[in-house]
Amino acid sequence: MTARRTRRRSAAYAALALGLAGSLALTGCNSNSSKSKKSSSSSSSKSKKRKIIGGGAAAAGVGAGAAARRHVSNCNLTTARLHFGQQSGPKGYVTVRYENASSRLSCTLYDAPLLSFNQGKTPLPMVKPGSGQLVTLRPHRTAYAVIPTTTPAALGTKQKNVAVQFMGRSKGSRTTEQPVTYDFAAKYATISVGQSKVTNWYSTLTAAEREAGVGN
Repeated sequence: MTARRTRRRSAAYAALALGLAGSLALTGCNSNSSKSKKSSSSSSSKSKKRKIIGGGAAAAGVGAGAAARRHVSNCNLTTARLHFGQQSGPKGYVTVRYENASSRLSCTLYDAPLLSFNQGKTPLPMVKPGSGQLVTLRPHRTAYAVIPTTTPAALGTKQKNVAVQFMGRSKGSRTTEQPVTYDFAAKYATISVGQSKVTNWYSTLTAAEREAGVGN
């Protein structure tokens, strides 16, 4: 009897040990599965974040490209926006001033103004031809060009009027607008110009004076 009881107890202990081992194995599997799901979830979250960032950058790039393709229109040519003035002396010059009178739109001036005094057939040549200068004027901003009159020939004689036209984007081209005539008597201005040249447009008078060689 004692031997049989001993064998039964041994068998019971063995079965209990197997059961505990199986339970532990299942617990380990569940733990690993949970870790795997967390890892997968974290990886998926990071992946989504990268995609969002990449998508945003791509969208920003497209937006920047579209903005770069936008073109600012040429400035409108009207005598109301133009003004001529003359400075006398050894470093005398004529100023040509243009104002962008728009309250909300910028505009662009290319190279130099085309100025034909007293119905001249050809406009004044440029001080620096082919320089490719351009000025973009924000609303109510002003641009300047200068005609040096530092010699008797450049000073010339009193002018009655000047036909004004703007250059276009392409080198040597003109805008499609017809020239406008600025009447000096009607504008209460006295301008004397002879065999001279005109500078490019600049956003400051000082820069235009410097190109004309009449600055301080």
